[in-house]
Amino acid sequence: VSTMKAKTSSEGEEEASGTRNETLGESGLLEEAKRGRVIRVAYVIAAIDLTFLFMQIGVMPYLAKSLGLDSVGFGYLQTIFGVLQLVGGYIFGRFADQFGARAALILSCASASVFFLLLSLSTSIPLLFLSRLPAVFMHGIPGAQKVITDMTTPSQRAGALGKLGLCFGVGIIAGSALGGVLSTKLGIYVPTYVGLVGSLINTLIAMVWIPSQTKPKSDHHVKEHSTSQSGSLFSIREILRLMKFPGVMEVFIVKVFAGLPIGLFMIMFSIISMDFFGLEAVESGYLMSYFGVLQMVVQGLVVGKLASHCTEMTLLRLSVFVFAGVGLGMALMRTVWHYCIIAVPLVFAFSMLATITDSILTKAVPSSDTGAMLGICASVQPLTRTVGPTIGGVLYKQFGVSSFGYLQLMVNLGLFVYLLKSKIPLGEMKS
Repeated sequence: VSTMKAKTSSEGEEEASGTRNETLGESGLLEEAKRGRVIRVAYVIAAIDLTFLFMQIGVMPYLAKSLGLDSVGFGYLQTIFGVLQLVGGYIFGRFADQFGARAALILSCASASVFFLLLSLSTSIPLLFLSRLPAVFMHGIPGAQKVITDMTTPSQRAGALGKLGLCFGVGIIAGSALGGVLSTKLGIYVPTYVGLVGSLINTLIAMVWIPSQTKPKSDHHVKEHSTSQSGSLFSIREILRLMKFPGVMEVFIVKVFAGLPIGLFMIMFSIISMDFFGLEAVESGYLMSYFGVLQMVVQGLVVGKLASHCTEMTLLRLSVFVFAGVGLGMALMRTVWHYCIIAVPLVFAFSMLATITDSILTKAVPSSDTGAMLGICASVQPLTRTVGPTIGGVLYKQFGVSSFGYLQLMVNLGLFVYLLKSKIPLGEMKS
């Protein structure tokens, strides 16, 4: 009798255990589905944000000209935008760490709404300059990256971040086309009205579909000894603290300098396309659309697959090596068709470098500091836009287009040798 009871009890325990495992499995699948849905919403928000951003970039020169702003004044306007984005990137990241990815995305979308509202009211040059102020908190891509970082495991992160390139491609193609059509057919201020409505819709999407807490529950209970204790949104000490984590400073230096020469070239591209390639405005638009398609293909299909088969350090070295080859091609190019060929490895290296370095850096710091790290990464492009017009102008005027290629080649060959010889520790600080 006792044996039969023990057997019955054992069978009951096994059945209960199986039921528990089945329940946990179903709950895990539901949680996975929920995370996937939130990540897709973040992609949608990023695509809408970039579409209206590129729409205003295309319209802005014509709006400034219609208000009587000359080329020098337009340069100041662009510099102010770059400085505000540079300063705001890290502040935005710290805000995301302290108040959550949802609050940060809402802040970004609301700031974009104010930006387009002020832009639609800009009937004079002072008002046009005033409309730049909300740009300090307009960081839709870092906001989406923060959501993705919180909702993915370290092994999934590079692929998930890479798919943001699809949003970037959609933004370039749709934004450029939409801005041109609306401003030509309906008036120069119509794109700003559309941008205002779109930004308000984005704000509502973030409020409704992004959960208030995106980090895994385990992250709320683990208190890491190196986590920031400062409550201020901007602190040089906090930036230096993040740079002291193993491998962070080395990877960040590679991120900044590998893409700097091509960044200078892209800043001067509107002048180069007219003077060197002899393109009209419509042809320049087609070239930008070509870039958008390449970006979508590379980041949507290539980066994720390579990230699942190769180590991040291998991909980092590959991107820098390809960048060096791109530099040689740029130094030798003579026609726009040469540039179209060079654009393929250029977009590959640019996309791979951005995705892999963001993935490495967010995994190298504590989970409570990923927003700040993404904010610092987001400040790289505004920094290039701030110093780029001066440096790029001198290079182009004194040495010609080939100087950008030779600079790209030398800088990236040096970085490639550095990456081969140095042993950068890529320890993960995630709980």
